[in-house]
Amino acid sequence: MRTPLRGFTAILYKEFIVVLRDPMTLFFMFFPPLIEMIAFGYALDNDVKHMATMVLDEDRTVESRRLVDEFVNTQTFRVIGEAQSVAELAQSIREGKAYVGVQIPPEFTRNLRAGRSAQVQVLINGSSSTIALSALNTSIGISFRESMLALLKETGRREVPIEVRPQILYNPDMRSPNFFVPGVIGVVLQIATTFATAMSLVRERERGTLEQLLVSPLSRWGLMLGKLTPYLCIGMTMAGVLFAIMRWLFAVPIAGSISALLGSTLVYVFALLSLGLLVSTRAENQMQALQMSMIFIMPSVFFSGFIFPRETMPWIFYGIGALLPTTYFIELMRAIILRGAAWTEIWLNLAILSAMGLALFAFCALRFRQKIA
Repeated sequence: MRTPLRGFTAILYKEFIVVLRDPMTLFFMFFPPLIEMIAFGYALDNDVKHMATMVLDEDRTVESRRLVDEFVNTQTFRVIGEAQSVAELAQSIREGKAYVGVQIPPEFTRNLRAGRSAQVQVLINGSSSTIALSALNTSIGISFRESMLALLKETGRREVPIEVRPQILYNPDMRSPNFFVPGVIGVVLQIATTFATAMSLVRERERGTLEQLLVSPLSRWGLMLGKLTPYLCIGMTMAGVLFAIMRWLFAVPIAGSISALLGSTLVYVFALLSLGLLVSTRAENQMQALQMSMIFIMPSVFFSGFIFPRETMPWIFYGIGALLPTTYFIELMRAIILRGAAWTEIWLNLAILSAMGLALFAFCALRFRQKIA
């Protein structure tokens, strides 16, 4: 009697032996993702601090020095020296020695005491948008604060007319690792798992053992599931290690349920492995499998919301992101880890990810049978 998963146990046993006897496969599935996790976790940081700053203080009064101290006390700026002219100030920025230049004119204190507008020029290197935006916002904040204090002192009022009290939820310290590291896990898992399964059937073809599988009493579903399951176990083990690094090395708290975290990861890894198997049914050799797997890496980094908000993207790139499993996994991770979302609040993304995984697996099995025919 034929069963849908005929031969699954035999393929599963065989594939486990092949994987465990191949130290290079295990090495490339574990070691590069760990290095990428640590490297990306430290490198992706929007917390811009201690920017090299040159100061041209032409006023040289107590008020001008206090203003420079206000810039330094924000921890966004770090004074590395004093310029003697506007040309020297501009040259230090052009040469890359400083990101910011602060010029205080000689009439600064005189205008301030006379009740006139005391202007300060801040030159910002705009070649890096992240650094420039941080410097711009901090400079405007310092100017606004000092202006409000001066106005309150002149009018004799003790409080500002309107006071806004913002409260940041889920990431009150605005730590970049809390935002980026859950996304890094999704990208790293995709790189490792997709490559591993993409090579599985191709390796069988190159070694000449695929013909033996074709004449064996195996169902296509049993063959595909047997090929996928060992890598699913390895992928979940790797995910557990990555979550441990996230929690203990980068100090990212997990606000949600561990069961929801692991369940979402299981569905995601299954979808990635199915995608890798689909690539392996198309590729003729390992080089083709590697190149075809690389096609999905860059879109997953740039269009999934990992770095840039998807809402700001043109519609075509937003649509591409909607076709990627990484998009839904990153949203699931941020919802569970940061916002503490429950099953009822993440069911839609989880359902879409599950449908993607099942559809990819079914298409992979059907395509493999058609290719055999």
